[in-house]
Parts: sequence; structure tokens; C-alpha cells
Amino acid sequence: MPSEAPSEAKSSDSRVFNGFRGSLIGVAEALPGISGGTVALIIGVFERLIAAASQLTTAVRVLVTGQGWRRTMEEVRRVDWGLLVPLIVGMVVGLLLSARLLAPLVTDHTQYAYALFFGLVLASLWIPYSGSGRRWTGANYGVALVFAGLAFWLTSLSVAGAADNPLVVIGSGAIAVTALILPGLSGSFLLLALGMYEPTIDALNDRDIAYIATFGLGMMIGLAVAVKSLRWLLENYHHMTLVVLTGVMAGALRALWPWQGDEHDRTLHAPTEAVPQTLGLMVLGFVIVTVVLVVAHRRENPTRGRGRHAKVPARSNR
Repeated sequence: MPSEAPSEAKSSDSRVFNGFRGSLIGVAEALPGISGGTVALIIGVFERLIAAASQLTTAVRVLVTGQGWRRTMEEVRRVDWGLLVPLIVGMVVGLLLSARLLAPLVTDHTQYAYALFFGLVLASLWIPYSGSGRRWTGANYGVALVFAGLAFWLTSLSVAGAADNPLVVIGSGAIAVTALILPGLSGSFLLLALGMYEPTIDALNDRDIAYIATFGLGMMIGLAVAVKSLRWLLENYHHMTLVVLTGVMAGALRALWPWQGDEHDRTLHAPTEAVPQTLGLMVLGFVIVTVVLVVAHRRENPTRGRGRHAKVPARSNR
């Protein structure tokens, strides 16, 4: 058994595979209602991505504050470049292709697309729910419910932005990258709510360098704040952070309910048309993620029994 672990780790960390995983995150970020953070959780890179991005922002801070080139390079060498570079390249490729090919498809078949995504995210709730390694208490369920309500309210908003205002573009970039980091919140959906989705997609398709650079500045600002905060929370309050993320993901399912108004009317409606096909796609999405989780669990724990919650691995060593 031990002899297989290094080869499996090496395979899972291959640059090509990490690039593919990055492309999945990029595709998700271009589609309203889909959270790149949720996809990062599903494909198993969320916490490593947060750690690598946090280390990179530390290196930038050290450079900007004039602490010396040597100290900066020490921080740079600590970054998990084997994960980060292929992931970023894949994200850019996936984002550009999705903006060009998939986003229009979702716009034309919103109900069916949202149904599939709803099932995918619903099944994905198991990941943060079980990932803390501890059983949930009544208080944990209460906290998750509060944040689910907050996410439910947030995804019901419909406001308009101003694409010609640089401050609005910077703010939109910061919001989008924060949503990228937080599972359950879709950066594209929040841009849609702010009235900035179409201008941003058009800028990507038209290679509007000025807009993209301004938007990128906002993303860098948001990244510096959100990544550091989330990494600190995961390191110091891992269980409670995942409790909150579970609630956020659950509440944000509102954004993917297939029967609702457009970006100007977020009212939810009861199932009315194409119900069998829509429910079938929901089930398909749920089954896809469930199968992936079951296969991954059996590969990682081939001899362990099944439990209601993930157990702390160190238990057997105490």
C-alpha cells in the first residue's frame, strides 16, 4: 500500500492534470450561477490553491514594502508553482473558451443549464459538510442556516452597474475574485446582478485591454484581501469555516433554481414547463458528482469502512 502513494501523488500533481483542473474552474467562472470555488472543492485543489495564492500575495507584499529582493525570493520559492502555474493557465484558457462558446449556450437554454448545475452543486454540499473531520453540533447547523439565509438573500439581488466607470469595474473585479475563492458564490452571477456580466464577457471576446486591465486590478485587490483572510480562517478555524461554506453553498443554490425570472427579476417560480426534462437534468448532475465522490473516496480509503462523517485521520495513531 505505501509504495502506491508516491506514484498516485505524482500523477495527481502532473502539470497537464492541474491545467485541466484549472480549465474546469475557468469554465465555471464564465457561467452565471456556477462557483469556481465549488469546482475547486470538487476537484480537490481548494485548500492548496488558497495556500499557494496566499503565499504569492505575501511575496508581492514583501516586494512592495521594500523588505529586500532576497526576502522576496524566499517567499516566491515557497509558492506551490507546480500547482499554481498550470492551474492559472488552464483557468485562462477555460474562461476564454467558455465566454466564447458556453456562455451563449447557457443564455439560450438557461432552464436546462441551471437544472444540471443545481444537481451538481447540491451533491457537492457533501464536500465541505464532511471535510472538516468533525461531527456537526446543533450550533453548527444553526450557523450554517444563518449563512445559507445570507447567501439566499444575496443571490436574490438585482442591481445595475456602470461599465464606463473605472471604480465600478475595479470593484466588480474584486467582487468576482472573492466569489471565485468562496464556494457557493458565483463570480459571474454577482457580475450579472451588478449589471457587469455582459460588458465583461464582451471585453474578453473583443480583447478590450483597457477594460481587462482595470478589471484585473480589482481582482488583484480582492485576491490580496480574500485569500489571506480565508487561509487564516482555514488554518485557525477549519471546522467552522467549512460549516459556513456549506451554508453559503446551500443558500446560493437559489441562483440555480431553473424556474426564475431574468437578471432584472430574481423571483422564484414553481415548476411549470418542461418539468420531466428539467428534473432529469437535476438528477443527472447530482449523480455525476456522487459517482465522482464515491470513486475518489474508494481510491483514497480502499480498506476503510463507511461513516456518516469523515473521521480525523490521526485517530488511529493516538
